[in-house]
Amino acid sequence: MPASPSTARAINDRLALRLLQREGPLTAGQLKQLTGLSRPTVADLVERLTASGLIEMVGESGEQRRGPNARLYGIVADRAYLAALDVRLEGVSVLVSDLLGRVLAEASVPIGGDTGTGPAVEQAVALVERAAKEAGAEHLHTVGIGAPGLIDPASGELRDTTGLPAWHRRLVAALQERLPDTRLIVENETNLAALAEQRDGAARDRDTFVLLWLGMGIGAAVVLDGALRRGASGGAGELGFLPVPGTRGLPSATDCEGGFHSLAGAGAVVELAREHGVLAGVPEGESTAAEVVRRAVAAVPDAPALRFLDALADRLALGVASVVALLDPGCVVLGGEVGQAGGDELAARVAVRVGRMSPLPAEVRPSALGGGAVLRGALLTAQDGAQDELFAPPES
Repeated sequence: MPASPSTARAINDRLALRLLQREGPLTAGQLKQLTGLSRPTVADLVERLTASGLIEMVGESGEQRRGPNARLYGIVADRAYLAALDVRLEGVSVLVSDLLGRVLAEASVPIGGDTGTGPAVEQAVALVERAAKEAGAEHLHTVGIGAPGLIDPASGELRDTTGLPAWHRRLVAALQERLPDTRLIVENETNLAALAEQRDGAARDRDTFVLLWLGMGIGAAVVLDGALRRGASGGAGELGFLPVPGTRGLPSATDCEGGFHSLAGAGAVVELAREHGVLAGVPEGESTAAEVVRRAVAAVPDAPALRFLDALADRLALGVASVVALLDPGCVVLGGEVGQAGGDELAARVAVRVGRMSPLPAEVRPSALGGGAVLRGALLTAQDGAQDELFAPPES
C-alpha cells in the first residue's frame, strides 16, 4: 500500500534533516541531488521545515551567486540544548551542546569517597545547572548519562549494584526532579564508550567488535552487526567477573576480586608495574594505571618497560582470547585511559598472544578516544534521542 501524502512528507522531511545534520548546510539543489526527490517536493519540504523552526537560511553558496538557488539551509542548532554526564566513582564530568553536538560548556567536579549521599548528589546536579547556564541553555532537552554498573533493559534505570556509591542511583532521580521537562537517558559507561569508538574512534570501519574497557574497573561492550548487545539482564560484557588463572581465588556474585578484574584492573596494573621496576623512585599512590602504562611505552626498549608490557599483555590476552572464542568479533578495541595509553605497543603484544591461543582471527586495536569516549558517547546518545523526537513524523 502506498504511503499517504502526510506520511510521505514526514519521511522526506526526516531524510532531509538527517542529511543536513550529517553534511552541514545544503542548498535546495544539493538536497534534491542527495535525496533523489523532485524539485517541487524539495521546495515544499524546505518551506515546511523553515516554517516549523527546524531549519533556517544560513548563507549563500559562492560569492558570485545570488537568488533562491544559492541559499544554504542548515539545522537551527539552538532549537534544543543537550547535556552529557560521565559519572565515575570519584566524580562527575559534564558538557553541554547544541542540537548539532557543538560543545558550548564543559565542567567537572571531584566527589570524594567520604562525601555523603545528599551532598554528593547536590554537587553533581549543581554542576549540570552551572554548565547549562554557562552555555546559555535555559532548558535542556535531553541528557545522556554514562554510569558504571548495570542498566535494567526494561526500565532503563541504573540497578542497585553492590560496590557503587548510593549517590549514583539518587543522582538520576534528583536530576529528573530539578529538570522535570528534560529527557534523561542512562546507559552503561562501557556501552557509551563503544558507541563513541564506533562513530568517531578506533572502530569506525567495524559493525562487529568488542570494546574491552580498561580503567578503575574492567568491562566490555559487545557490538554485533551494528547493534549494541546488552544481554537479558543488561549485564553483557561484565568481564571483570570472568574466572581466569593466576588469581588467588574465584569471583563471587557480589565481588569481582578473583576474576579478570584482579589481573587487569587499575590497581593490579600499577602493582604489576611496580613489580617490574617501572615505578622505581615513584612514591606509592602517585601514579595512575594509565600513567604507568604511558611511562612504560615511552621507555621502550628499556628492559623493565619491556618486561612490564609483556606481562600486562599476557594478562590482557586471557580476557581478549575468551571474548574472541565466544563471540568471534574479528576486532577487539582496548578502551579506556589504559588502552589509549598502551597504544599500538600494547595492542600488538596482546594480538600476538591471542593469535597463539585462538584459531579465530582477531585484530586488536588501541582506543582512539580513551576515557573521553564515555562523555562523547553520552553526547551522541543525547543527540540521537533529541533528534529522533524533534525530527519524528507527526502523529496522524
